[in-house]
Amino acid sequence: MTVSRIAWFFLSLLVAAGFVALWQYVADAGLVSRVFLPGPDRAWAALVQGLTVGELGKRWLGTVERMFYGWLLASFAGILIGAVIGSSERARAYFGPMLELVRPLPASAIVPLAIALLGLSETMVLAVISFGALWPTLLATVHGFSTVEPRLYEVSRALGLPRWKVIMKIALPSSMPDIIAGMRLALTVSLILAVIGEMLASRDGLGSQILFAARSFRSADLFAGVILLGVTGYVSAVALNLVEARVLRWRLSR
Repeated sequence: MTVSRIAWFFLSLLVAAGFVALWQYVADAGLVSRVFLPGPDRAWAALVQGLTVGELGKRWLGTVERMFYGWLLASFAGILIGAVIGSSERARAYFGPMLELVRPLPASAIVPLAIALLGLSETMVLAVISFGALWPTLLATVHGFSTVEPRLYEVSRALGLPRWKVIMKIALPSSMPDIIAGMRLALTVSLILAVIGEMLASRDGLGSQILFAARSFRSADLFAGVILLGVTGYVSAVALNLVEARVLRWRLSR
């Protein structure tokens, strides 16, 4: 880690500490009612108690599990479908308009349809997560495959490589930066939809924990859940960055 990166890291910690200090001042001064805004000390105490004595840890694991499985399913489907569409100009011509039509559709818009078809079930939550997280990976894969250097395809045809080898040996490695960027965005979408799905379907997770805490005016428990969601998003992003650095080490070493 270079000196500049270390300096920026400590600067970011200083900004975060300043935000926490401001939050504590606002809570202690009573500028906002403690019913709605607890101090960071109360939120931290609720977080520790929930993880050690309460069921916050169990609910957090439920949210992480839904997020991960939905993201994994969406990533697999997005890469597979995106590879088929992106590697064929004819397929892009056929399916491009449909993708542009469905892409802006928010995942929340299909929640009523998912509830009607699957009920307020675990399957419904997973289906909504997968649908919402599918598009970033799929579109990134299509873009990555469609922008592969044309001369590489010419070389593969000259060598007589079968289509699956062209995809696995040429197109997929060249498209990995775009694919991982799409997967990173899909991971954030998966966490958001997991929380929304838990709130709607009353699944055992952080979403329902936050909703119940808000309805019963337990603001410390509410903020504890929000803090845990933020930590989850940060840790998952860091983990994916480490995977990206390993998968794309050939690109970083150039």
